[in-house]
Amino acid sequence: MKHLITAVALLAATPAMAADKMTLLLDWFINPDHGPIIIAQENGYFTEQGLEVDIVAPADPSAPPRLVAAGQAELAVSYQPQLHLQIHEGLPLKRVGTLVATPLNCLLVLKDGPIATPADLKGSKVGFSVAGVEEAVLGAVLGNHGVSVDDIEMINVNFSLSPSLMSGQVDAVIGAFRNFELNQMEIEGVEGRCFYIEEEGVPSYDELIYVANPELMDADMIARFMAATEKATQYIVNNPDKSWEIFAGTSTELQDELNAKAWVDTLPRFALRPAGFDAGRYARFEQFLLDSGMITSLNPVDAITIDVTAK
Repeated sequence: MKHLITAVALLAATPAMAADKMTLLLDWFINPDHGPIIIAQENGYFTEQGLEVDIVAPADPSAPPRLVAAGQAELAVSYQPQLHLQIHEGLPLKRVGTLVATPLNCLLVLKDGPIATPADLKGSKVGFSVAGVEEAVLGAVLGNHGVSVDDIEMINVNFSLSPSLMSGQVDAVIGAFRNFELNQMEIEGVEGRCFYIEEEGVPSYDELIYVANPELMDADMIARFMAATEKATQYIVNNPDKSWEIFAGTSTELQDELNAKAWVDTLPRFALRPAGFDAGRYARFEQFLLDSGMITSLNPVDAITIDVTAK
């Protein structure tokens, strides 16, 4: 018995295995889009998976994928449309998980304004923030209504999407997020209306994804990260009010009407299986970019995304 007690005492005194450290670069400042990440952190799900995750909001939203490609972080939150282009540019990146599994982007107009359908945009001004994919998306939406991008004037409004629409600087904006800009306009007393791009000729895609450098990544560590965020998503779906309290409790900046409304609108869009993916979805969007002239060749799906849980 004495030897048994000694052995138990030695086990109790042995320090726990050190957690694997990893850095996750966000696409923007923390907001409801990042719900599963923050809940996984706050509820200890990363710790359960033996991970210590450093969550970093970027100073430059365009930098995270390039920093991951350069080996300066393990993961970045990014966007499926941009990933296709970055791979064609030669960046060593692959999608390893999904955060938000539906498009958030929409073509936004004033609810009581003169634009009843995208066809009414002929001869009008459309604001945008990021050149490239947005033009291809807008072209598909307009083409669905017999209008060409050449029939409108595109204006770079930087990230002032809803203000430029509300002020009358433009007649519509592309790139507005339906879970944020719509709510922001409502709060400010100006109703907006979204034309949902996946209903207007654009193939559906994963809005927010996790990307990693396939040449440098630790697949097991990333698989554990996905398991933690999957558990967090399940918790959010089962406990929407409590999860909002936990999320908003991490920062006073999150405790406002806009974030509360955005949380409700974002919740059903979180990927229930972060590690899982639809190969056809990635193939279709690659073909869409080729047809739009954004790329000159097709990459196979396995050059774009990978299942880190596959053994």
